[in-house]
This record gives sequence, C-alpha cells and structure tokens, in this order.
Amino acid sequence: MNNRTNTDALDGLLLVDKPAGMTSHDVVHAIRRHFGIRKVGHGGTLDPAATGLLMILLGRGTKLSAQVMSSDKTYEGIMLLGTTTDSQDMDGEIVREADCSNVTAEQISAEMQKRTGDIMQTPPMVSAVKKDGVPLYKLARKGVTVEREARLIHIYSFKLLSHEPPRAQFRIKCTKGTYVRTLCHDIGEALGCGACLESLRRTQSGAYSADRALKLDNLLKLSRSELEPHVIPFLQVKQDEKILC
Repeated sequence: MNNRTNTDALDGLLLVDKPAGMTSHDVVHAIRRHFGIRKVGHGGTLDPAATGLLMILLGRGTKLSAQVMSSDKTYEGIMLLGTTTDSQDMDGEIVREADCSNVTAEQISAEMQKRTGDIMQTPPMVSAVKKDGVPLYKLARKGVTVEREARLIHIYSFKLLSHEPPRAQFRIKCTKGTYVRTLCHDIGEALGCGACLESLRRTQSGAYSADRALKLDNLLKLSRSELEPHVIPFLQVKQDEKILC
C-alpha cells in the first residue's frame, strides 16, 4: 500500500495502453476531463496510428516530464516492404510500389544491424520537430519541404522477429527521439524495393512496461477513488527513473 495523503493520491505516473487513432494529446485531454485533474501531461508522444505504453503524468508528476521523456524506449512493429509513402507510414500517400519477393530475411537483418549503435538520423517532414517555430508536419501539409538537421540517436538492438513477405516484424530498443518509420523507410531504400512502417507498438519506456498499462477504455470507466491504486507515486517514479541513469 502506498503511504500518501489524499491530496497527493493522484500525483505521479499513470501507465496507459493507447489505442490506435488517437493522438497523445487526445488521451491527455480525455483523462483530464474524465477525472477533473487540472495538471495532466505525457512523457513521450506516440503517433496517432501507434499503440502501447503512453506515460501519463498527473499533478506534481508533470514536473518529471523531462526525466521520463529522456528514457530509452522499446517498440515492436511491422515493416511493409515494397510500399513507399510520403509520411514513411500508412497514414501518408503511396508514392511508389515495387516487387519485394526476392528480399530475404538475411538481407533485412543485415540492414537492421547496420543501423545499430550511434547513428545520425534526419527527422521526417511529417513530424512535430519545429522549423522557425512551426511544426514540420504543418509545412508538409502545404507541400513545403525544408532542410532538417540530422540528430544523433542510439539503437541498442534492432531484431527481425519474422518475415512473411511483404511484411517483416521487428523489435527495437532505442533512445528518445528515434523515428522508427524513418528507419523502415531507409531500410527499404537500401534494399531497393522501398518500405514503410505499417504498425508500431511501444512495449517499454524506461523502467515501465506496457504489461502494466491500463487500456484507455477501461481506465475511463473508473472513478477518482478507483484510479488512485493505479497511480505510481511521484517519489517512486523519481527513484525508478534515477536507477536507470
């Protein structure tokens, strides 16, 4: 049992299993409105199509945003070979299709291995990265393409789990700010057939796993008092994340 007063019972971290089709802000807004909590934030954005672990910070827990967002992440996803889109995932327009029947699992694994360790990655145009204060995705909607500065990221592991053409299922552990869809796009280009990210699920963030997360639909059926046992206290979150540093 957590030793805390009623006033801070909802200060901390809530692990939410985000459904596809919602933005991270949509989830924050739904929780804020349903439970009447004034301060609600998240510890790392998931694209609308992505599912899995979304770190929701409540009350004083919002002070830990930078700490939580800096944690390493683990994802499982599916790369669709032979399809190239303008957003590098299935939300965009298809710009090229090609035969990928001759691509082998060994070739895919080799390209994944080439992208482990420290690498420089250029953010895609369809992203929340800002250029002169304007998010890139807003410029992309207008058909504008601008130069983006490459960023240093680290890929701890990038493993092929299965290959059933045209799909390749994978697991990746990486630092914050990694665009997995860009990795899929780049691998497709290297293989000569093109590729995009078909689906993505975040399974781990820092010390926390999606196995512990509540599905959003179930979460929004709870009362404030029923929510309390699911909130990881502020001080515990601080300690859990500190251990990983």
